[in-house]
Amino acid sequence: MNIIAWIILGLIAGAIAKAIYPGRQGGGILTTMILGIIGALIGGTIVTLLETGRLQLTAAALSIPGVIVAIIGAIVAIFLWNLFAGRASY
Repeated sequence: MNIIAWIILGLIAGAIAKAIYPGRQGGGILTTMILGIIGALIGGTIVTLLETGRLQLTAAALSIPGVIVAIIGAIVAIFLWNLFAGRASY
């Protein structure tokens, strides 16, 4: 996937994940984009693990299912960040 697709996927998935996840997540557009890209990697890896049973680092593609997977991965990333950073999301 080229860099423009990564940026678009990151912005879409990161923004939707921040809107869905309860609480307030700081950061600007760059943080949102990075969150979405990390979410695409986490989500793609989880889907590959469920489909093949092998742990392999893959990324979601820029498609409707790929965006949904990236959103789920970004929500997992927000949860893990809050868990390790010790923040409460009220």
